[in-house]
This record gives sequence, structure tokens and C-alpha cells, in this order.
Amino acid sequence: MTEAIRNIYCVGRNYRAHAAELGNDVPDQPMIFTKPTHALAPMQGGELTLPADQGEIHYETELVLHIAKPYTAGIQVDELVDKYALGIDFTLRDVQNVIKKKGQPWLPAKGFLNSAAISAFRPFPGAAKLTETNFQLRQNGSTVQNGNISNMIFDLQTIVDYIAKHYGLGAGDIIYTGTPEGVGPIRDGDRLELIWGEEVFAAATIRA
Repeated sequence: MTEAIRNIYCVGRNYRAHAAELGNDVPDQPMIFTKPTHALAPMQGGELTLPADQGEIHYETELVLHIAKPYTAGIQVDELVDKYALGIDFTLRDVQNVIKKKGQPWLPAKGFLNSAAISAFRPFPGAAKLTETNFQLRQNGSTVQNGNISNMIFDLQTIVDYIAKHYGLGAGDIIYTGTPEGVGPIRDGDRLELIWGEEVFAAATIRA
């Protein structure tokens, strides 16, 4: 990633099975939150340091979109997006459970340093083409998440339209589009691999 990322938008609860596994209601419109750009952490095969003293940290594997140009009304997602990646929305789950009960913002649970892990970007082949391939997360060699964007509650077009209308969307923004079921905790020394089809897109060893 040689260019600057402007905004990191994230979609919560965008797969029904994931909402169910955490006991959450399925939203009737996209649930959007943000992460600071300082949270971005390229997965380049080395180590990735995460907090060690704030309870469980959960992985949430996601397709990530890169926005190429300013949003204009009626633009199609295939015109707007130029690249895609795989990413992990790391979540301090114990922290999140406390702040949810208090009705407080999610930033402490979602926006910490290195909480937005990401692979290198690849050219965007179009939204329809992406549905032909599953993405996975392997933890120490075992597949723990397996998803396909065709199972999203809100598809890519709905997501970009919604974010643009409510928050703005332009060149250099990226969007974490939501995680499928199978989220779980990481531990110090875990080896995580992001898989697209049969290809390893990125990997890192966790230090926590």
C-alpha cells in the first residue's frame, strides 16, 4: 500500500449467521462504524502486535473495497471500486461487551492500533465475479471462517450508496464489508492466513 488511505469504514452485522452467533439482531439498514487510519496494519508475513491486557481479541475476516474516485449519484460499484483486499477487523470482545451495555461508542473495542489488518490490494474484477470465490481465515493451519459475499445482508452496491449518502465517499476510502460466522479468539503466537479461493493473500503471526 503506497498510497494514503483517507477513511476506514466498516460494516457491522452484514451476515445473518454472524449476527446470530453473537446474539445480535439483524439490522434493517447497514450498521456503519469507522476505524482510525492508525489502526491499519498490512499483513506481510511477519509479526502483528495486538493488546495483551484487555481481554479476548476476536478475528473478523472481511472483503475490503478500495474506492477509486469521488462518489456521484447513480454510479455503479464496478465503476467506483478499483481494488479489493482481504482484511481482519480485530475486536476487543470483552471491551465491546461492556461498552455495548453502557451504550458507549465502539472505538475502544474496534479502533486500537493494528486493529485493521489487511492484505495487499488486487485489481477489482467486478462485484459479480467476486461471488464466484470464497474467502477464508486459517488459524494455525485450520480453517475457522469461510465466507462468500453473496451471503451478505447488504450487497456491495447498497453499502457504497448508503455510506456515500450519510457520510461521504471518495478516492482513497476503504470499506470493510462485514464478516461471516466463525469469529473467535486469537492467542499469542497464532499464525493467521487470509485465503482467497486456494491462494494465500496474506499472513501474520500474532503477538498479544
